[in-house]
Amino acid sequence: MTDHIQSTRRPIKRYFRHFTDYWLTDASFSILLLVLLFTVFVLPILIEYGHIDMLYVNLVFLFLFFTGIWSSKRKVFIFLTTGLFFTQLGLRLLRFSDFPVEFYLLERIVGILNMIIFILLNISLLFRDREVNLYRVIGAINVYLSVAILGAFVFEIIHLTTGSSIAGGDRALLGLDDDFAEYIYFSMVSLTTVGFGDLYPINVMSKMLSVFLSTVGILYPAVVIAKLVGESRR
Repeated sequence: MTDHIQSTRRPIKRYFRHFTDYWLTDASFSILLLVLLFTVFVLPILIEYGHIDMLYVNLVFLFLFFTGIWSSKRKVFIFLTTGLFFTQLGLRLLRFSDFPVEFYLLERIVGILNMIIFILLNISLLFRDREVNLYRVIGAINVYLSVAILGAFVFEIIHLTTGSSIAGGDRALLGLDDDFAEYIYFSMVSLTTVGFGDLYPINVMSKMLSVFLSTVGILYPAVVIAKLVGESRR
């Protein structure tokens, strides 16, 4: 009986090890890119037209945070990302349960911390070993899209704490999951410095965040391209 249990555990441990090791390889950038492209460009459309339940929207974000747990071998980051992930998971389970109290603002703050750590870990993976390949270019795109998602989260936090953040369009924003389409759209518009003008910041914090995203959108590609080119010549 003991031998049978051990023989069953070995494949499970092996598959688990392969899963955890995968997120430290360059190939993982490809899967992450697909998830981020879905989150930034497809998910807002599904939300806007009511083709997806908010529970599944939250599962997408939880998956991103879950991958962050395996994006570093350093114990301090593993401990930090694991703690933030389970905190986020617990808060979201409370929101979708029959529990009479919600901690939406706290949930969003933890989500921002999760996203910041996620971005930092991906930057460290991007420039590790001074190697340049197609996967590293994909990794640079991943960081860019992650910053857009972070910007959307912060716009939402500003709305929750001040009562407003951006305005325009054909409906009033509530600062909830349903508004993600508008927040990610305006975050991308600011990051890419397109500036269509259909949505605009209406308080000083939103204005400064919009300017910050525009600055990052201008400097990030130049710095990353220069860094990758420099590494390729060594």
